[in-house]
This record gives sequence, C-alpha cells and structure tokens, in this order.
Amino acid sequence: MKKKLRNLLAAALSAVIVCGALAACGGNDESDKGEVDEGGNTIVKIMFHVDSKSAEGVAYKKRVDAFNKAYAEQKIKAAPIFKARSTGASNYETELTNNKTEGTLADIITFDAPNCAAYANSGILYDISNIVPQETQSDFISLNKYNNKLYGLPIQESSAGFYYNKKIFRDAGVDVSAYTVENPWTFEQFEAACEKIKNYCTVAAVDMRIDATKDETAPYLLYPFIYAGGGNFADEIGLNAKGYFDSAATKKGFDFIKGLLDKGYTSKAIGATDFFTGKVGMYLSSGWTIPDIEHKYTEVFKSRDDWGLLPYPQDVAKASATGSWCFGITDNHHPDKSASKELLMWMTTTESAKEITDATGMIPARKSVETDYAKGSPEDVLLSQLKTTGRARPATIAYPTFSTQFNMVIGGIKTGSDLQSLLNTAATELQTEMNKFKK
Repeated sequence: MKKKLRNLLAAALSAVIVCGALAACGGNDESDKGEVDEGGNTIVKIMFHVDSKSAEGVAYKKRVDAFNKAYAEQKIKAAPIFKARSTGASNYETELTNNKTEGTLADIITFDAPNCAAYANSGILYDISNIVPQETQSDFISLNKYNNKLYGLPIQESSAGFYYNKKIFRDAGVDVSAYTVENPWTFEQFEAACEKIKNYCTVAAVDMRIDATKDETAPYLLYPFIYAGGGNFADEIGLNAKGYFDSAATKKGFDFIKGLLDKGYTSKAIGATDFFTGKVGMYLSSGWTIPDIEHKYTEVFKSRDDWGLLPYPQDVAKASATGSWCFGITDNHHPDKSASKELLMWMTTTESAKEITDATGMIPARKSVETDYAKGSPEDVLLSQLKTTGRARPATIAYPTFSTQFNMVIGGIKTGSDLQSLLNTAATELQTEMNKFKK
C-alpha cells in the first residue's frame, strides 16, 4: 500500500513538473500573450525610438492612451517605452540585439525601414504576413518585407528636399521657380545657385548636414546624390558591395558632396539653428522640419511667403530620399501575438496615421488618409518625390554596416582624406559583413 502511494505521489509530482515546463516553454496560459497586471489586463509593451516629450512622442502617447481606453473591456493595455536615439542610431540597434539575447524584447518596436532585412534575419522581427489582412496591406504606400514576407507597417512615409530662404534668393537674384519634381535642377544649376547666394549668407550657402554622422541622418539625406550620379552601393540581392560602393559612378556622387565643401558652399561647422535664423540659404531636411519652421522659427519665417522647398537636384538620374520608421511585432518569448496584433493595427489606422503625421510634418503611410496639398507646396513636393523619384536605401541584411561605412566616408570627406581610398575601405568592410550571410 505504501509503495503504491509513493508511486502515485511520484506520478503527481512528475505531472506538476511537466506542466510547469510546458508553461515555461509557451503552453496555453496567460503568459503566452504577455504580462498580466493585477487588474487582469494583458500588457503589450511597445518601444518607441523618440523622446516622450517630442512632438512625435506626444502623438504616440495620445494614440496609446486612446487604445487603452478603447480596449479596457477587452483587458488589453499598451505600455509605452520611449528610448530616444539621442546618442546615435547604433545604440538603439545594439539595445534591440541585447534585448533579443536577454529575452526582454518589447512586444512591438519601431524600426527604421532599411533595417528590416537585418532584423528579420536575426529573429528580432516576427512574420506578420498572415496577421495583417491583404486589404489593409494594399492601403499602404509601401510595406516592409524580407524574402517576400511582411515584417513591418510604416508609421509614416518620408521624403526630403532643400528648404530655402526666399529673401536670400531674391536678394541674390536667383530664380528657382522653374525647378519642380518633374523638372528638377541639375548638379550644375545647384552649384550656380550656391555661388550666387553665398555672399548673402553669413555662414554658408547650404547646410548639407554633413555633420549628422552620429546616427542615420547623414546616410538618409545624402544617399540620393550617389544614385543621381549613376552610382550604387550594392547589387540587387544586397550581398555584393565590391565594384559598386567603390565604383567611379559612386565616387561621382560623393564628389559632388565633397565639391560643395571644397568650394565653400557648405561647411562642417554649421549651427543647428543657422538656417532658421537666416544665416544659411538652404537646409537639407525631411518633412519633420515643416512643423519646426511654422511653430518655432517665426521671427525669420513669418509665413510661407518667406520659405519654400526645392527637390533634389539630378545628374544622370533622378533620385530622392525615401523610407521611414515602422511598427513591427517582435519574435519574443510571447508566442500568442493576438494582443500585439490589436495594438499594431490600432497604431497604423488612418486615424493614427493622420494624427502622427500632423505632428511630424511627414506623409501619411496609408493611401486612404485624405491629403489636400496645394500644388507646389512643401508637402506636395515631398509627396510627388515619394511617388516619382524616391529610391530606397540598399536593401541588405548588412544594412547596419552600410550605414556605419557611409558615415565613415562622409567623416573622411570632412577631414580631407582621399575619397577613393575611403570608398575602397567602405566597400571592403561592407563586403566582409555581407560574406557572413552567403551560403
């Protein structure tokens, strides 16, 4: 009898251990969906790349608060985490990698579009192809895919151009009214304008943002010049950089940037507000600058009669910046993604897209968001470029290395290093990283 009792106790203990192991490994319990608070709410952690007090951060917080109110009865609650990339892009990327290793990844993250392949390949992002309905997918201007699988939905769409001080241009006798997205100015015409307006600027004719190499700003704003010059950074599959990044055609685009510095049209020491205070004639930036001009710097720019936006110049091809931040569900330790799906879909609705882009000045990611941009307005220029001349940064698993090497080249240009040597080094370093992913 005692032996039989011992056997029953052992079997019961074994069952408890097995059940515990199954739960730890992702069995069908509450932990599958996420953490559960004292009120029984499933917590969905969402990590943003901006400061909570920024205009963009405030817009995200409003949408999160609205979600929590709408989903209170369904016991789903979003918990925002703000990790501003104030110390550079690499720190944000490193943190995501560390979170993956430690098993502490948030349920949803924001990520920059060109990193999609790298994050999907490393297991940071979760395949949402079957989560997002096809009808919804078709309403986005672009999608974040890798190997034909969907991994992210854009928060907003991005384009950039040259903000310009109309008074400085008038004083210098420079007429740019003929330059449109359909008929952009050339490299030569751009330099001719710089030559004329430089004498009416106390700092520089144009801020090319060559100082913005601590994060993705410089690569994002400057890469189109290489495409416009006929160059490229890698082949179509994104696994070969030699013969592309170090080619004569690619050097031509970088030479244009270098020439602007050598001729004194731009500078490596331009203050962050020099354009906004009337010391610089042009400023290369994205749509996020529109709210700044209209709300922060009204002393120089009292109305849109005082400033405008010009498209990227062309050489042998037309090219402009595109690609922005996205929402993606992570492949973390919560196998049940149903709660995360609800928050992902909420943050990318037409209402969310409008509220967020109203705050940032960017282009809504969804086609169904109504836009009534006046012809030739800054917003119209950005949207027209996005549709007609936008070219994405190289789609490669090794994108983080590309970004680092691009910034290295710009940094070398600023210090006067030999350009071809810089490109040779960049191509070699990028190729070394790409080789790790070749089968």
